[in-house]
Amino acid sequence: MPDSIFAREGDLFRPTEAALSPWSQEALHGGPPTMLLAREIERFPAEQAMFVARLTIELMRPVGMVPLAVKARLLRPGRKIQLVEASLWNGQVEVARATAVRIRETAVSVPHDDEPPPHGPPESVVDPAVPSYRGGPAYHRLGVEVRIPTGLLGRLGPCWGWFRLKLPVVPGEEPSGLQRICAAADFPNGISNVVEPERMMYINPDLTVYVHRLPVDEWVYVDARTWLEPHGTGFAEGALYDRRGRLGRSLQSLLVEPRPD
Repeated sequence: MPDSIFAREGDLFRPTEAALSPWSQEALHGGPPTMLLAREIERFPAEQAMFVARLTIELMRPVGMVPLAVKARLLRPGRKIQLVEASLWNGQVEVARATAVRIRETAVSVPHDDEPPPHGPPESVVDPAVPSYRGGPAYHRLGVEVRIPTGLLGRLGPCWGWFRLKLPVVPGEEPSGLQRICAAADFPNGISNVVEPERMMYINPDLTVYVHRLPVDEWVYVDARTWLEPHGTGFAEGALYDRRGRLGRSLQSLLVEPRPD
């Protein structure tokens, strides 16, 4: 059992089995590279507290089980609004890129929106479904705890569930609230089905997460829906909550095509 999603190798990060895709033993699920890029953006220096309000991930190539380098740079400086970019590299090949809007934090008096999640807390899911996918180690088994009611997962239509990151992204670091959101934000197209997933693939080449608040604990709720179009594209979205209320929203563009025989 790995003790983190990535292991350190000097300045590089090697994925563990807890980062694997459910579809391949040679590529990562989208959540782990998203969390690693989010971590780099959070660590990028700032003169005052900055809040990551929007994070967009471009999954440019399959991210393999190889040591990865992470680099970050400031695209737009500013005291109130910044644009930061982070890239993930396999040797000389860029495999994923993130851009983030960071907004300065300051106290303001505004109404609180404490709309609770549409369904109960994670403890209310007493008989969670076990995602089938392929057997063997994978992110959805080793990296996160998934609580989706039995009978809901695999059914056509919207889906909801609670997700808890079980391991640190890198050894010795407590996951941040943003990393916990990213751990769940890439699941909408994987849990909400328009057609049988055995018949059709809908792969997301990107992920955008809008965040207006960080979670109060380890659990993030995702209310997921997917839309597919006959010209071979689609999108999925997830409304993100914690126990207290809304956290934000995730969006995924989708490449839609039949599975090979």
